[in-house]
Amino acid sequence: MANPAIITVDDDPAVSRAVARDVRRRYGDRYRIVRADSGPAAMEALREIKLRGEQVAVMLADYRMPQMNGIQFLESAMDLFPTARRVLLTAYADTDAAIDAINIVDVDHYLLKPWNPPEEKLYPVMDGLLDAWLSTPASAEGDVRVVGHRWSAPSYKVRDFLARNLVPYRWVLADEPEGERLLSAAGLGPDAVPVVITPDGRSLATPAVSDLAAHIGLSTTPASDFYDLVVVGAGPAGLGAAVYGASEGLRTVLIEQRATGGQAGQSSRIENYLGFPDGVSGAQLTERARRQALKFGAELITTCEAIGLEGGGSSSRVLRISDESVIAAHTVVLATGVSYRKLTAPGLAELTGRGVFYGSAATEAPNCAGSEVYIVGGANSAGQAAVYFSRYARRVHMLIRGADLRQSMSQYLVEQIEAIDAIEVHPCTEVISGEGEDHLERLVLADASTGEKRTVQTSWLFVFIGAEPRTDWLSGVVQRDERGFVLTGADLLADGRRPVGWTLPRDPYHLESSMPGVFAAGDVRATSVKRVASAVGEGAMAVSLVHRYLEAR
Repeated sequence: MANPAIITVDDDPAVSRAVARDVRRRYGDRYRIVRADSGPAAMEALREIKLRGEQVAVMLADYRMPQMNGIQFLESAMDLFPTARRVLLTAYADTDAAIDAINIVDVDHYLLKPWNPPEEKLYPVMDGLLDAWLSTPASAEGDVRVVGHRWSAPSYKVRDFLARNLVPYRWVLADEPEGERLLSAAGLGPDAVPVVITPDGRSLATPAVSDLAAHIGLSTTPASDFYDLVVVGAGPAGLGAAVYGASEGLRTVLIEQRATGGQAGQSSRIENYLGFPDGVSGAQLTERARRQALKFGAELITTCEAIGLEGGGSSSRVLRISDESVIAAHTVVLATGVSYRKLTAPGLAELTGRGVFYGSAATEAPNCAGSEVYIVGGANSAGQAAVYFSRYARRVHMLIRGADLRQSMSQYLVEQIEAIDAIEVHPCTEVISGEGEDHLERLVLADASTGEKRTVQTSWLFVFIGAEPRTDWLSGVVQRDERGFVLTGADLLADGRRPVGWTLPRDPYHLESSMPGVFAAGDVRATSVKRVASAVGEGAMAVSLVHRYLEAR
């Protein structure tokens, strides 16, 4: 396979030659340097590279170009090569544009012209970007291919796992010529799907997610048996704890059952997160946090499900993992977040993954083009999904139990939804049942105030209701409230008494659970504020309390 490409785009011939010369001098033996004199020309080059099945590692684009400026080019190029690192070349007077680029297209870096000497101002930046690109699963070897059936729940599970872990893949239908050819080459029949073909040519039939993770370059086993800090759950709170723990010198491991980001990682656009006035996707925010944690030395272990927690004496806590292994640490941060509650209406359970989805399922959005899409829920996550799916669907129907979105949704989202003609809100409406053969075909809805029922034709239902903490595995280990959320700090001091079994002479710290040295952060914690920013803050706060705990032992 050809070397990955580094793309440079500048309409000034002198600058274009200079940047290509400096990049080629350092990286020409490992990367193919492609030079373009305009945004449209660079897009054409990217399309050719994509058709050949090759990769792009870094894109450097000048801000001031006619027809298509650097920001517009980098935003368009993301659709073709989402894992490529993006650099904006700017003059000093255009630093505001560079900041906009960070917010709008998640640009990774900006360089001021001139960048002389390159040994100080160009190469260190490029080295860091290339290292980050190489650490992205499958980036240097080409896309994974997934062969499956359109309405197959196992096929959806594989695609969702890859997408949420930011692994590029190409979806191929099993009953199309290319799918038949790939299955034949692998010696498999159509009943073997989903089949995942890795970049090195291996074929995995109906793989378990742990096997799939191992084959695409994700870490699935810890490198050590003992750590200063183990963080359970890689949502915003867990990522925040991992970044701060590792950056402050704690031997930190972050374990996650499915994918980094949690529910926030599925958000198509988060617009009220500090520092991103134009919004940022959950995937972009998650990827930045993941890279940051790895940069500081944290380990990230995927498909690792915690099933038990035990006290290992006064100096350690022991996590039991589903593969029968254990991880021991001085301290633990519980950041497992919450999951969406299942709809119990008849017919929906059998159609999960075949038209009924919990969460945004962004991988399905292009397939919804021209369709009627139904979304259940009235909080921010449902609103963000409605705005996102409105770009594809003919119409998006929001089904809410209340009389008005303002009861549970941020005002900025309410205003956006009201301004989009393709979104229709149905107040006081609930799903009674779902019907269909191999996939969802109809929903029966009811007006909660009148009881009147009606049937609608649709193949798409996305559910965003309730918040169930993932804490059953902690039953009898740490104290939880009646809904399963972990109690911490002052919430444990009922009538001024310390928790049962608490042996320390002090009260529990603010985020500390009923087991000393075990902290909870983010949505899993009782009385927490269910927002991304507060979850990140609690993750950072938990690490400061970890230090206090370790110093006081």
